[in-house]
Amino acid sequence: MRLGTSAFVWVVCGFLGLAGGLTSASAEGVLDGAQFRKMIQGQMEAFRRNDAAGAFAFATTGLQKQFQSPDIFIAMVKQGYLPVFRPREVSFGRLKETPQGPVQEVFVTGPDGDNWVALYSFARQEDGSWGISGCVLRKDKGTAA
Repeated sequence: MRLGTSAFVWVVCGFLGLAGGLTSASAEGVLDGAQFRKMIQGQMEAFRRNDAAGAFAFATTGLQKQFQSPDIFIAMVKQGYLPVFRPREVSFGRLKETPQGPVQEVFVTGPDGDNWVALYSFARQEDGSWGISGCVLRKDKGTAA
């Protein structure tokens, strides 16, 4: 599997999962936002330590199968998601429920000082736990982390 194709597929899968995005009914009070924030923070901390296996562990089983290995996954993140791989600042926005599952809005200042919005999607695993199922990263036009 080529890295460019992997990154594209991850973005497309994440985008399809977020198509209704943050316009759906609010999930505040229904979902455990602290749990999702902790997962994102844990994955970002693993990225900071260059812990590919640790970061990969937060992904859903489906995403893990798609990328095949922690090394392929972290290489894709380094190449296409530098703001979440090496953020200067991170703050959390709204948590929303969509037809595809929960979506956490995250404001990130990248290593170059540019501001981004990362939309993290989550899916329930067979064992009942949650996993990160995708991330859509877009340039933010005004909100600092």
